[in-house]
Amino acid sequence: MGDFFDIILDVEVSRRTILKVTGIGVVAITFIPRIAFAARNSLRSVRAGIQPGGKTRLVIETDNRPSYSLDFLSSPDRIAVNLSNTAGDTSIRPILSAGTLIKGIRQNQLGDKLQIVADLNKSVLDIPKNQIMILEPNGDTGYRLVLDFKAGAATKTAADESDSKTEKKTHVPIIVIDAGHGGRDPGCIGKSGVKEKTVVLAVAKKLREKLNGNGYKVLLTRDRDRFLNLDTRAGIAEKHHADLFISLHANANPSRKIKGYSVYTLSKRASDEEAQKLAEAENAADKIEVDGFARFEPDIRNALSSLQQHAVAEMSVEFADGVSKKFKQTGISQMPGASMRQAPFAVLRSTIPGALVELGHLSNLIEEKLLNSSSHQDKLVNAIASAVSKYDFDV
Repeated sequence: MGDFFDIILDVEVSRRTILKVTGIGVVAITFIPRIAFAARNSLRSVRAGIQPGGKTRLVIETDNRPSYSLDFLSSPDRIAVNLSNTAGDTSIRPILSAGTLIKGIRQNQLGDKLQIVADLNKSVLDIPKNQIMILEPNGDTGYRLVLDFKAGAATKTAADESDSKTEKKTHVPIIVIDAGHGGRDPGCIGKSGVKEKTVVLAVAKKLREKLNGNGYKVLLTRDRDRFLNLDTRAGIAEKHHADLFISLHANANPSRKIKGYSVYTLSKRASDEEAQKLAEAENAADKIEVDGFARFEPDIRNALSSLQQHAVAEMSVEFADGVSKKFKQTGISQMPGASMRQAPFAVLRSTIPGALVELGHLSNLIEEKLLNSSSHQDKLVNAIASAVSKYDFDV
């Protein structure tokens, strides 16, 4: 059974509870022998779990971006996901969490097409397009085709609407905003003397006001100029069972020509050398010792299961992607290279989905002035708030 648990799972994901496996279903696999062909894509894993509201989530992970089509075959209680130019793998054991609509998953290799067939306990007539998404690779995970669905028709029933309204009334998403650095740790300092700790605290306070006005419950890790070690920051989000964690920073670069934002999510390995250097610089804040700030318990800091890590990573990527898109739409300059990156940031090591947002470069004279201006800070706040409004806290 050892290799069984080596498979990375994505199961039921709740923004309000720590992820856990509630059970593993019995899965039947049939496989037609592979025909010799040069497949550009390969299957990595298949898993399913329960989402809030009773939706089943099916996740199909592949090495490359999948090209797919969806069939309901001859019966509405059977879904087939066809992946073109993809090779299956008989060693992969699909995993089902207890309570999903799926009672069994099997692979069929049909020439250069891989067919993932899910047999259902109840009929599903359709899966709305807005409930199907492809997530980009993050850390050790590949591309993930994600399908969310419920039994019956795709359109919402009166009962669904009632459940949705009840859910919104009973839970207000909790967002923790982390203004990086503080106290004896100034962070980056621009040529004109603008300090990172000052800029990000100003943005954090404005963002709190904006999000509070939009109906969210918002907490700041610090609301004044004081130092907090990184585990304490993450611990605040854990303590309050936050639904989202946003860490705000400003960047610096040896080249004063470099400018622009970048957004980071947690990964064991950095996506590039620059991301690694940035993580090392941000993590160095914990070398500054200040009395009165107890370190977060190591078991919470380090003993996250692979289930938690990967499920939280997916949700973090969804939010980070939303922030990046809103920044671009608003006309905020992007740092050269990828707008979304991964690195082992200590402040993101928790069970709470989140992202670290580098708002710009204080080392760039033009951007230093922008970051210190109230109007540009408002622009950044509006973009982040818009990304939060698009983020699905209920899935």
